[in-house]
Amino acid sequence: MELDYKKLGFRCGLECHQQLEGKKLFCSCPTINSNAEPNVKFERRLRAVAGETGEVDIAAKHEMKKGKKFIYEANSEDTCIIEYDEEPPKPLNKQALETTLKISLMLNAKIVDELQVMRKTVVDGSNTSGFQRTALVAQNGYIETSKGKVRISVILLEEEAAQKIEESGDFVKYRLDRLGIPMMEIATEADIKDPDHAKETASIIGMILRSVGNVKRGLGTIRQDVNVSIEKGTRVEVKGFQDLRSIPKVIEYEVKRQLNLIKNNKKINNEVRKAESDFTTSFLRPMPGASRMYPETDVPPIKINKDYIEKLKKELPKLLTHKTEELEKKHKISKELAKELVDHEIFESLVKKFNKLESSLIANILVNIPKEIKTRFKLDISKLKNKDFEEVFDYLHKGKITKEAVLNVLVKKIKNEKVDFDKFAAVSDKDLEKEIKELIEKKKGLSIGAYMGILMGKYRGKVDGKKIMEALKKFVK
Repeated sequence: MELDYKKLGFRCGLECHQQLEGKKLFCSCPTINSNAEPNVKFERRLRAVAGETGEVDIAAKHEMKKGKKFIYEANSEDTCIIEYDEEPPKPLNKQALETTLKISLMLNAKIVDELQVMRKTVVDGSNTSGFQRTALVAQNGYIETSKGKVRISVILLEEEAAQKIEESGDFVKYRLDRLGIPMMEIATEADIKDPDHAKETASIIGMILRSVGNVKRGLGTIRQDVNVSIEKGTRVEVKGFQDLRSIPKVIEYEVKRQLNLIKNNKKINNEVRKAESDFTTSFLRPMPGASRMYPETDVPPIKINKDYIEKLKKELPKLLTHKTEELEKKHKISKELAKELVDHEIFESLVKKFNKLESSLIANILVNIPKEIKTRFKLDISKLKNKDFEEVFDYLHKGKITKEAVLNVLVKKIKNEKVDFDKFAAVSDKDLEKEIKELIEKKKGLSIGAYMGILMGKYRGKVDGKKIMEALKKFVK
């Protein structure tokens, strides 16, 4: 059934949560997400407290009624007693704040004059203290999309929660390496027109985040929540998107779920729901409200100096979309290849250093050859380092190997095998023509394709196939 989202009174806003690199937000622990064996273990029970309004938040009450025990595990190489809630927080991480300020400026947002850290009551065990520290950094921004402006209501800097690793009827177990990692939250207004527009909006925000840098990459480091409502319904927050491709499908499911409830005269609850892997949604908890917030008295307010903001404006990087366009035009490569090259900081330096090689060849080796290795050989391409590529390009540049040899050389690099470059040495034109004459004399009357197959079997990785065919055409009519 095709849905007319405008007629349905569709309203949708997005919340993007992005982890930052460096140190944790209120201590000096690294943000490495260690998988080392835990050498710290303890247990807690948490209870909700009244917020600044004097009331206990409805979502906090809901979690507290479960009466669960919380078990925490950690390794001391990336946690400390601040994560264990046994010491007050240190001053807020200045690098994380600067990154957030730069991204806020890229989102056309207005920076606050003074940053005040708040406590947000969270008693599901994901924070050992029973609250999450969060601070408003900027507001009233916007981004441009194919369907008009999408306003950015607020930009926050806060602590990432602990990672749940096990749950049963009476306890929940958490790992603390993730707790305290700096995390930005970017919330839009309900300006999103339809499910595909939500995906586009998330993609543009993600591009801006990567343009500024100092953001974590990889699965779980960025998450999206979507707020959805339709006419005669109410706002429902759907949490847990990690793959942008799932956003339209889950939103469509949620709209149809609400339409079905309206059709059957059933109440649509104002609640938080989880995005499931089959693109459905399930109940998590009641929608939290303002009563869960109260000031953090252990962290002093931070004045945001106007001169500092003007300095940051001058340091803002180009958007990745602009960098992509420049690469595409300058090196005459496809848009898809240019998009992936943006993340390869060494590309431009390689082009300059190895100026006898076509920049499109360097681009292909950096981007597509590792993909082919991963697909064909199931190897860990993250083991390839910049020095491995530089060595290969150096041999290519000097004509000591052919481009056909590159894949096999890099495979050996990943396997940590010694590379005998003499085995991959390029064959001279003279030797190739001599070999062709001898082959034709020995195997008379074959088709040019048959000769080509024999020669490729012998010289694969040493001679360009195009070069062999051109040589063959001189002797086979």
